[in-house]
Amino acid sequence: MDFFYFLFPVSGVETYIFIPPLVAMVISFFTSMGGISGAFLLLPFQMSVFNYTAPSVSGTNHVFNVVAIPSGVYRYIKEGRMAWPLTWVVIVGTLPGVFIGYYLRVVYLPNPESFKLFVGCVLFYIGIRLLKDTLKKTKHKSLGARALEEKFKLRADEIKKSQSLKLSAGLPAETVIKIISVSLKRIEYEFWEEKFSFNPVVIFILALTVGIIGGAYGIGGGAIIAPFCITVLHLPVYTVAGATLMGTFITSVAGAIFFSFIDIPKGVSAMPDWPLGILFGIGGFVGMYFGARFQKFVPQKFIKLMLGLVILFLAVKYIYQYF
Repeated sequence: MDFFYFLFPVSGVETYIFIPPLVAMVISFFTSMGGISGAFLLLPFQMSVFNYTAPSVSGTNHVFNVVAIPSGVYRYIKEGRMAWPLTWVVIVGTLPGVFIGYYLRVVYLPNPESFKLFVGCVLFYIGIRLLKDTLKKTKHKSLGARALEEKFKLRADEIKKSQSLKLSAGLPAETVIKIISVSLKRIEYEFWEEKFSFNPVVIFILALTVGIIGGAYGIGGGAIIAPFCITVLHLPVYTVAGATLMGTFITSVAGAIFFSFIDIPKGVSAMPDWPLGILFGIGGFVGMYFGARFQKFVPQKFIKLMLGLVILFLAVKYIYQYF
């Protein structure tokens, strides 16, 4: 068994080689359904279980995202659940924000604790709102969200009666995103015969802000953008997850490169532990593939509930760190 016990020189982590991919696979399977990579859950795991507390742990998380996310994105694209206009707005806003955030962090914000408290409070509000939206009665929800949930339930009931197989229920194979119109003021698309729309300027401003925060403090963009799109803009999670994962992937590529070539203040290296990050990424690659594959079989209500609990966990984590 010692043959599988490995020392990672950069991080100093010593563990069995199968533990990182196993942990990442389980986390990513669930979080990828809601458009989150799960990297922020791996961070406390690495710090508390592996005692990996060096600044390079953030860069290692970026490596995880780079390796893991493509499989989930591939499934969303293949199954027609990638909202490309939303994806590109998220990328265009997030990417420059990341570099602005890195610059602000190094030059002006050496102590991030106070701002993390603010971010924790914002995430706490989003998480509570997401759970409230999930648990409240159907008649109070937006028309599009209500229609999707009712269709999903009816389809599940019909298939259960005819086949007695609950797992065969889900979105019909022909349910794909169809873009209706694209402009600077409004982007509209159709999904399962229901129309949804959003203001791209609002998404751009949100993505830019999230990018700056993520660049400065290492907070994943998907953890904020995905629940915002679901709770505030009332977009279905089935059409949001792929877009936010793609945005996280692009920014993580930039983040991994950036952490590999910079020295943070006091000359401490931020070089990621690439072997450890890749090992986590391999598990995440498998988890995200199956998470994206099985998302269409999971009721939106369950995904939103899971996402809300995950967001609250992150919020409490940042608030606790402040105190």
